[in-house]
Amino acid sequence: MILPEVRDPRLVTVRRGGTLSDPDHRLLALWAAECAEHVLHFFEDVRPSDTRPRDAVEAARVWARGELTMMDARARGGHAMGAARPLRGAARYAAYAAGQAACVGHVPEHDLGAAAYAIKAAQAAHPGDPSAGRRERDWQRDRLPEEVRALVLEDQARRNAICWSVFED
Repeated sequence: MILPEVRDPRLVTVRRGGTLSDPDHRLLALWAAECAEHVLHFFEDVRPSDTRPRDAVEAARVWARGELTMMDARARGGHAMGAARPLRGAARYAAYAAGQAACVGHVPEHDLGAAAYAIKAAQAAHPGDPSAGRRERDWQRDRLPEEVRALVLEDQARRNAICWSVFED
């Protein structure tokens, strides 16, 4: 569960009654794609011929450029999540991160899903290293676009509990 019961209107697009602008929505998708791609190798090391998660990351970027419909990007996200289901550990979380990134066009709040799953992938890949998740989180935060930085950091604090507490300091 990565979506809250009560939606923050700052993460709902203006077309749906919220205040999130289209440019900021695109920035969230691009950031989510970057978070997912950073851990994608954990999936590809296990399933090198399965392109569904990489296709989902690319779909997030293509959607953000306005060259793919939201429904097509979301479908690719679903395919990436399908690739995740039979797996365990870092590979599974990496594929889920990719799937979440592709779904940001549909629901902007999936940005944290991509980030949280990427952190879970890093933690699972390095089970003996208690700081692996924090390093991944800090890497992600270093790449946050300034235009959405405060919004994402506030959202991380607000949804930390439903995102496996991966965002806590």
